[in-house]
Amino acid sequence: MPIEAASPGDGLLRLTQWLSPGFPVSAYAYSHGLEAAMDAGEVTDAASLSLWIEGVLRAGAGRNDAILLGRAMAGEDPAGLAEHAEALAGSAERWEETRDQGAALARTLTAMGHPVPPLPYPVALGVAAAELAVPAETVARLMLHAFAANLVSAGVRFIPLGQSQGQAVLAGLHDVVTEVAADAVGATLDDLGGAAFGSDLAAMIHERLEVRLFRS
Repeated sequence: MPIEAASPGDGLLRLTQWLSPGFPVSAYAYSHGLEAAMDAGEVTDAASLSLWIEGVLRAGAGRNDAILLGRAMAGEDPAGLAEHAEALAGSAERWEETRDQGAALARTLTAMGHPVPPLPYPVALGVAAAELAVPAETVARLMLHAFAANLVSAGVRFIPLGQSQGQAVLAGLHDVVTEVAADAVGATLDDLGGAAFGSDLAAMIHERLEVRLFRS
């Protein structure tokens, strides 16, 4: 079925596949600087992991990515949005993270018959999702949920946490995901910006770790 002919239900299934852990964008390989925070003893348990991820969602890449996604779905120039995504990346590896995941998403979707140009991840996803009969707020919620789930998974593996604790952390972030998504889809490029300084610094420190599990 051509992507533009997708029904709302079919579009939601397509989106769920694109955002699943098994979709080959290698999201599991990135910690978004969280590994450095865990290595430094700043994130050591379920409570501190939850606070860290909430901060990134509300005041860091989570919110900014959701805004870029919304603008891409609204039809704004993808090249201009890509420039904003690069400018907002707080470190070289953060730029690598969003650039490479976006390129992998585009490459896989193109191979599946849904051509998407290689763009930073939220922009590429927004361009692809614009062809689905799925509301932008729903797309933003699911993207943010997948992002939070990946960070929780990193915490479960590194701290370590039990799987039940990890799932409890993720469930506790659902309201945050909902609030950020609702705010972001109504925002403009003038609303971009952030204050997740700890996350940005951790991403920079991560680049200098001698031994590490994650790429960012």
